[in-house]
Amino acid sequence: MSTDPGLRRLALGTLLSAFRGEQAPRWAVDLLAEGLAGHVLFGFNIVERGQLATLSASLHAARDGVLIGIDEEGGDVTRLAHHSGSPYPGNAALGVLGDPAITRRVYRTIGAELDELGLNLNLAPTVDVNTADDNPIIGTRSFGADPQAVAAHTAAAVLGLQSAGVAACAKHFPGHGATLADSHLELPTVDIDLSVLRGRELPPFVAAIEAGTKSIMTAHIRVPSLTGDAPATFSRAVLVDLLRGDLGFDGVVVTDALEMLGAARHAGSVPAGAVLALSAGADLLCIGADVDEALTLACVDEIVAAVHDGRLPVARLEEAVARVTALAEWTRQGDRTDREEPGVGYPAALGAVRIEGKLDAGTPPLIVQLESESSIAAGRVPWGLGPHVNSAEQVRVVADQTDAAQLRARAGTRPIVVVGRNVHRLPGARALVEGLAETHTVTVVEMGWPSSWRPTKAQAFITTWGASHANGRAAAQTLGLAA
Repeated sequence: MSTDPGLRRLALGTLLSAFRGEQAPRWAVDLLAEGLAGHVLFGFNIVERGQLATLSASLHAARDGVLIGIDEEGGDVTRLAHHSGSPYPGNAALGVLGDPAITRRVYRTIGAELDELGLNLNLAPTVDVNTADDNPIIGTRSFGADPQAVAAHTAAAVLGLQSAGVAACAKHFPGHGATLADSHLELPTVDIDLSVLRGRELPPFVAAIEAGTKSIMTAHIRVPSLTGDAPATFSRAVLVDLLRGDLGFDGVVVTDALEMLGAARHAGSVPAGAVLALSAGADLLCIGADVDEALTLACVDEIVAAVHDGRLPVARLEEAVARVTALAEWTRQGDRTDREEPGVGYPAALGAVRIEGKLDAGTPPLIVQLESESSIAAGRVPWGLGPHVNSAEQVRVVADQTDAAQLRARAGTRPIVVVGRNVHRLPGARALVEGLAETHTVTVVEMGWPSSWRPTKAQAFITTWGASHANGRAAAQTLGLAA
C-alpha cells in the first residue's frame, strides 16, 4: 500500500469501485472517506427501492461529493428493475418512435427516479450508431442506424437526465456500433478511416457535447487508423486529440470497465490498465463489477507507483481529480427543473411496435418463447410475453433442441406465436419457425434487433425493438392478448 498520503488520495479520486451485497462493506465506506471518487451499483446490490435508498445514503454519509453510478439505460439494460424488466422501452424503440421529445421525457423520468434514490451518475445513454445488424453488445441499446437521428435522440436523452440533476454519460466513444465482437470478451476492431468515423460514429457525441453532457465513456475498441493496436480507452489520439481537441469536450472522460477483456488483456492487468487510461487522458476509471478492496487498492498502488517512476505525470492525475471533483459538485448543486412522469414508458413502447403482415384475432395461440443468452451488459433480466398474457399457453424452448412436429401437435388447431430476441442468429431458430409455419398460422415477435430475414411462410412479423417489461406488454397488447 502506498505510503504517500497525498498521492494516495489523488489516485483514489480517479476510481469508481464496486462491491457485492445489499449493504456496503466497511472497506467501501472507509475508502470513500479517504477520497475514493465513488462506486457503481449493479443488480446484485439492489433488492427494492427502500433498501437502495438506504444503501446510497450510507455511501453519501462517508463524505460530501461521492459519485454513485449505475447503468440505467432503460430497455434491456436496467439495474433498478432487474427483477422484473424495465418499464421503459429502451433506445431502439425510442428511435423507431422518432420523437425526441418523448425520449427526453423518458430520460427525465429515469433521472428523477435515480435522483430520488441518491444516484447521481447514470452511465447512459448509449449513443452508438448501430450499423451492424449482428452487433452482439449494442443492438437495441442504440437509437438506430442513422447518425443524425441518433444524434437528435442523444441530445434529448442528455437534456432529460440532467434536468433531473443526474449526470449523463454518453457512451461508447468513439463508437461501438459497427462491431461484430463484444468488448467484454475481446478487443473488437473497427477498421475505418477518420472520414467515415466523423460522418457516421461521431455525430451523436457532438450532439451530446452540445447538449452539455457531463461525461463521456470510452470504448474498448480498436480503430487502427487512430489507435494502432491499442483500445481507444488507452489512446491519447482518441481521448485528447479527437475528443478534447477536435470536438471540444471539457467534461469528465469515464472509462468502460477496466476488467473487461477488451482492455485488461491489452494492459496485462486491471491496475496496469488504470495507469494506461489516465495517461491517455481518462479522468474517472470504472474498475468493473467483480471488484473488492484488494483490487481497488492494487489500482491505487499502481497509479502512485506510475507517478513515482515517471510513467504518469502528477499534473495529469491532478487534472483528472479536478474534473471529477467538479462533476461531483455539479450533482450536488444541479437544478432539479423537471420531475418524473410515471407510466411514460408504456405508451412509448406500444407506439414503437411495427407489424408486417396480418394479425388474426380470435383463438388464443400457443406462445413459444425461444431461449437466448443475455448479453453481459444486460445480465439476466426477465423478458418476453410471460407476465402480460393470461389467456394463452406459453412454453419455453431451445430452438435447435426442439422438434417442430411436436410443437405443431401441442398447438393442435391453435395458431402459434414465436417470441425471440435476434431470432435470425439463434441456432436452429429459422428452421424451427419455417417448420411450424408449414401447417400452422405463425406470427413471429422479434424482441431484439431485427435483420433482413423474414420467414417465408409466417403470416405476420412483429418487431418491438427491445425486450423490456414495457416492450413485452406492448407486444401482448398488439396481439390482443394483454391480461
